[in-house]
Amino acid sequence: MTGSVRRSLLFLDVDGPLILDVDGPLIPFGAASRLYPTYTTGPQPLGAETNPLLNRISPEHGPRLEALPCEVVWATTWMADANECIAPRIGLPQLDVVIWPEPSGIDDQDERNGLHWKTRTLVERAAGRPFVWVDDEVTDTDRAWVAAHHQGHALLHRVDPRHGLTDSDYTALDSWLRQRL
Repeated sequence: MTGSVRRSLLFLDVDGPLILDVDGPLIPFGAASRLYPTYTTGPQPLGAETNPLLNRISPEHGPRLEALPCEVVWATTWMADANECIAPRIGLPQLDVVIWPEPSGIDDQDERNGLHWKTRTLVERAAGRPFVWVDDEVTDTDRAWVAAHHQGHALLHRVDPRHGLTDSDYTALDSWLRQRL
């Protein structure tokens, strides 16, 4: 066999715009009467002063994400800001970033049909490669659309925004990704 097999992609959401972020895989939010732990990770990168929720991001996410057998890609409206604000907090290198297209009429129709506005772009970006999409807004509509329109394997993994990524999420991601090696 010649050439190398390209690793699976892991599209990672943070959730929400830089200043208004309220929940998601890396920043837990929304559990009733629950105090979240906060973490200090040395010098505060850009955005820490404008978004105090960044202190909820556990530094353990970086090593755990790097240990997964995949290529991690930011799939968030934070776009390049994720590399400036989040990656340094958790010890990740600069990651590739999904660039979202301008909204179109297709987006409006997709939304009315229950399809997430990110779904089409992620399938196009994967270009047939196996991928995992980690987000707190994934639905069965997205899963059905991906199954019908993506040539490769895909796992659309919904994270509970009240807890963010947990041990069981990492176990599920690692297991699925290792089956694709």
